[in-house]
Amino acid sequence: MPVAPIPEGFATITPSLIVNDAAKAIETYKKAFGATEEYKMLCPESGKVMHACLKIGSSKIFLADHNPQMGCAVTTASFYTYFKDVDAMFKQATQAGLKEKSAPQDMFWGDRVGMVTDAFGNSWNIATHTRDLSPQEMEEGRKKFMAKQPSKAA
Repeated sequence: MPVAPIPEGFATITPSLIVNDAAKAIETYKKAFGATEEYKMLCPESGKVMHACLKIGSSKIFLADHNPQMGCAVTTASFYTYFKDVDAMFKQATQAGLKEKSAPQDMFWGDRVGMVTDAFGNSWNIATHTRDLSPQEMEEGRKKFMAKQPSKAA
């Protein structure tokens, strides 16, 4: 039987984060987003995380400790995440220590979205899809949204 080119449970793209204190990041993501640890490999010499795989909802993310000897530089990213209840997940994330950037609000593209940042420099947009909209409806919503902004640049 041939080996699948994309392992079962993975998508075409799997985000990978390199942080200072990956063990702390893993625990933070467990508390904030209900992440589960699929596996973790530790460096025998230092005990640092060489490679870990977390699952958040239906998505997987790789995580490792910063290791200059292996050419691993610290990374930061922005994630757009969907959950069943944005308000409950936003509360859970902020209670786990993530910092509020913007409270959940209904957006013109049909999602309710709030944004938090973690101690590792990553941004997490927490969303729930609330309405299906056509491209024309989204464009009309964008125009109304932009008209309310201090800068009128579209």
